Amino acid sequence: MTSLSVEMLAADAVEPITSAGHAQLGIAVLAGIAVIVLLITKFKLHAFLALTIGSLALGAFAGAPLDKAISSFTAGLGSTVSGVGVLIALGAVLGKLLADSGGADQIVDTILAKAGGRSMPWAMVLIASVIGLPLFFEVGIVLLIPVVLMVAKRGSYSLMRIGVPALAGLSVMHALIPPHPGPLAAIDAVDANLGLTLALGVLVAIPTVVIAGPVFSKYAARWVDVAAPEKMIPQRASEDLQKRPGFGATIVTVLLPVVLMLSKALVDIVVDDPGHTVQRVFDVIGSPLVALLAAVLVGMFTLGCAAGFTKERLSTTVERSLAPIAGILLIVGAGGGFKQTLIDSGVGQMVLEISKDWSIPGLLLAWLIAVAIRLATGSATVATISAAGLVTPLAADMSSTHVALLVLAIGAGSVFFSHVNDAGFWLVKEYFGLNVGQTVKTWSVMETVISVVGVAVVLLLSLVI
Repeated sequence: MTSLSVEMLAADAVEPITSAGHAQLGIAVLAGIAVIVLLITKFKLHAFLALTIGSLALGAFAGAPLDKAISSFTAGLGSTVSGVGVLIALGAVLGKLLADSGGADQIVDTILAKAGGRSMPWAMVLIASVIGLPLFFEVGIVLLIPVVLMVAKRGSYSLMRIGVPALAGLSVMHALIPPHPGPLAAIDAVDANLGLTLALGVLVAIPTVVIAGPVFSKYAARWVDVAAPEKMIPQRASEDLQKRPGFGATIVTVLLPVVLMLSKALVDIVVDDPGHTVQRVFDVIGSPLVALLAAVLVGMFTLGCAAGFTKERLSTTVERSLAPIAGILLIVGAGGGFKQTLIDSGVGQMVLEISKDWSIPGLLLAWLIAVAIRLATGSATVATISAAGLVTPLAADMSSTHVALLVLAIGAGSVFFSHVNDAGFWLVKEYFGLNVGQTVKTWSVMETVISVVGVAVVLLLSLVI
């Protein structure tokens, strides 16, 4: 969160744009969310437009002057895009380089060459987790589907035994690990430490992905025993390339931003002196912007040049990586606008005051709010941003560690029980050749396992750190 938005939050906490009571604010929240849900699910309106209209509806129902509601929305949109927009763009460029250069295929083929038999589900979850770090969920699915289908067919494996671990790896990265849009937006909203959130996110992700992936896939394979659909095996990116990057160089490039950000978090803990030269250096190189920019620049050589890309091909790859994220940036920005409208209307303060009388932990409350919005809208990103806006005041009295856990609790709630209002549900259904019931038994239940195990690990960590 920028210093400007922090100052705005402090001011708005004292003087909200409306003096409505708790009952009216509660009705306004429900009405605003209902408008968003109705527009997305019933009228199939783009989430950006739905969030914009829902934000204005929230302000109107709360009794705020329309010009004030518009100002809150635009301020929130601007601060959110300025905070995470460049990071999402850099992540998209790195992901496109990884895909187009054949680097992703190199990771897949190298790991699969060393795996077999009972270790195959574990290999799939490892592949998906590594590839899922810099890639958006939908891109990761498109990249991994050919591998999942080919492995299942050639090795005579159950499609669910191979597919569920891959999906679990991608989904856990998407929900818990920056630089994915949801976690980044939540970090910005509650002013969490990114390096600390990343480190704790990895701790939460490991047991979560193991249980939701290789372990759950045993049961999913029994419930839904289907063969890999022949017609859904597309061409792999590297089939048109003369050469592709080496495995070691690809892994180093993918993990570079993670290592830099984690190094910053470690130095902050060990040195704990803002004026110390070492900490100042790592504050720069470990910042998300510099870490991702460094990975992109390194990737142009280790991925692009290694695959034989010319300067023109590299430029085209970068250009093509940015167009698909326009919709994501707008949704994240509008979600930030909705969050700021919630805060400026006094809704966040209302949640803080009401929750004081409840015996429910703040982390669990954040998860439940994210679950409710996820079930209603079908969007993990919308659920993450909206829930973060509602529980922002809870972070004020938390330690930096618990603020990071708050982000992870929201992220876990944002993937709860994907169903028919989620685009990911239909993507998995079509690629795997399943019917609706089979998709619910596998994909939807897997998402629920991720959500429940994730929040359970978060709550356990909150007791010991």
